[in-house]
This record gives sequence, C-alpha cells and structure tokens, in this order.
Amino acid sequence: MTDTLSITDLSPEQQELWQRVNELWALSQSRDEPTIEAALHPRYVGWDMSARVPHDREAAVASVSGRSPQLTAYALQPRSVQVYDHQVGVVHYGYTATVVPRGGKPMDVSGKWTEVYLKQGGTWIMIAVSGRPDAQPASPIADEGATSSRSPLPSAPVPDGG
Repeated sequence: MTDTLSITDLSPEQQELWQRVNELWALSQSRDEPTIEAALHPRYVGWDMSARVPHDREAAVASVSGRSPQLTAYALQPRSVQVYDHQVGVVHYGYTATVVPRGGKPMDVSGKWTEVYLKQGGTWIMIAVSGRPDAQPASPIADEGATSSRSPLPSAPVPDGG
C-alpha cells in the first residue's frame, strides 16, 4: 500500500463508499443530529483508542452536537477503501480538522481513523469506527486541563476545551 490513494483509481463502488465518508463529515460539520443518527447502525460501536472503553451510537451522536466542539473545516486523506461482497466496506484514512471548543479558540487537530460500513437498502450505514488523534502539541487549552472528547465525526477525538 502507498501513502496516498487516488480516488479516480477506485471502482465505482469504492468511490460511493468514500463519498459516504465525506457526507458524514459534512453532516458532522452541520450538526445534523437526526441524519447522523440514521447513518449509524442501532448497534454501532466505536472506539477512540485514547478512551478507556468503546462508545455506542448515542455517545457518537452526542459527540457532534450540543456542547461538543464545532467542526469548522476538515480535509480527509484516504489510505484504503475496500468493499467486500457488495455489503461490507472498510475505510482507513487520515484527517486534519479545525474545531472550536465551546468558548475557546480554533484548534487544528489530526488523526487516523478506520470506519466499517454495512450496505442496507442501498445505503452505507456505519457500524463501527476506531482510531486516535495524532499527538497534539501543548496548547493553552491543554494547559487549562482539556480532556479528549469525541468529534468532529461520530467519535473522532478532539480536545473539548474543558
């Protein structure tokens, strides 16, 4: 495998799956809770590898709404997009994003993420995620006791600003 993946080299089915990943990031940016919830399988399980335990769909939706940091910009770097038997999709990618913790200053974050999808009724439904943020340099927010939380994508980790 290479560091970069050209979307144009993907099959139409793989391109459709990659498009779904991008759609979910856009939904997270707009904080469209009902559509995000519908995009996650009822038995969805994710694990931010920085967290002690995995989380469920309810926690994932909460991670991109309410008091969670606001996603203001992002870029995704696909590393692998695989589809198995036209039913299961696995996507590995890197991300960079700008988030704004409630009452805080914009922060640039990055990380690596893996997402697993199941195709139901012609739509890719997320069933699992796992990943972690890259090590972040010390910042004034971190110095104030910031902790990791889930956002900008259902459960992608960013500091929450306390």
